[in-house]
Amino acid sequence: MSKKIFSLALTILLSAAVYPAVAQPKKVFRIGFLSSTSLDQSSHTYAAFLQSLRNLGYVEGQNIVIESRWAEGKTDRLAELAAELARLNVDLIVSGGGTVTALAVKSITETIPVVFIAGGDLVKVGLIASLGRPGGNLTGLSLLTVELNAKRVELLKEAFPKVRRAAALGNPANPAYTSQLKETQAAAKALAIQLQVLEARGPNDFESVFSTMTERGAGALLVSTDPMLYAERKKIVDLAAKSRVPAIYEFKEYVEAGGLMSYGTNIIDVYQRAAVYADKILKGAKPGELPVQQPTNFEFFINLKTAKTLGLTIPPNVLMRADKVIK
Repeated sequence: MSKKIFSLALTILLSAAVYPAVAQPKKVFRIGFLSSTSLDQSSHTYAAFLQSLRNLGYVEGQNIVIESRWAEGKTDRLAELAAELARLNVDLIVSGGGTVTALAVKSITETIPVVFIAGGDLVKVGLIASLGRPGGNLTGLSLLTVELNAKRVELLKEAFPKVRRAAALGNPANPAYTSQLKETQAAAKALAIQLQVLEARGPNDFESVFSTMTERGAGALLVSTDPMLYAERKKIVDLAAKSRVPAIYEFKEYVEAGGLMSYGTNIIDVYQRAAVYADKILKGAKPGELPVQQPTNFEFFINLKTAKTLGLTIPPNVLMRADKVIK
């Protein structure tokens, strides 16, 4: 009997060697990506996110499928697009394009994990419970859009010490608008700058806003953080140049489009880190237990070409502090 058992065992082993077990198919994750802007306007940040995923071992068509949706600046479509992603049963939604996008996603699903990129007081607007433990199905990365407004006012005053009147352009439809404005007003008051508030809900408001700014004699312009304003940055930069007013923005993309100065979070770094959080969640981490990350990489850009066109001189001590000077 023992010989028969041995013979049977040997046959099984040999069969296993000749006919190896069929490998189990790997899990293919489906990731939803939602932005309030267009692919054309945010191609570089989207590319940074995808590259970071590739660095982590995710390859489209092999172990991930990306379902991207772009609101093209029409924020009223965000909830509809978020619902579309939810119906696709995605494993995760990455929300780009600010707080308004993240809130739209939150209104649609309480179960699908979400990694957001947003700014403002995220607790106050009801997006999360706290920065340390956001709770629910959301976590993400903060852009510090409120906190950095004061720094931009200081840099503007440092570059142009004679400025006494300035304008602050923002979008009142943005959930972070009120907090940003308060921070800007407080910083301007501390530096004895009279601040004029300008509001634009869409590109159609730009001409009248800049006309009002010129009529009231503003000597400088501060542009608040907002997805719509960011998406329309080229128009804003051109109108600022036409008005011959020195302006400071949050992201370097404004300066690369011809704006004068920018100071803010390195947005490429933020989107790369969003991919890292996505990886953690796909591997089993609970989003509500992952703390909202604060930015650690900030950039100060100056466009000397624009300064010369406007007939402006940037003090050497300010130029020395810039991370990049476009000549």
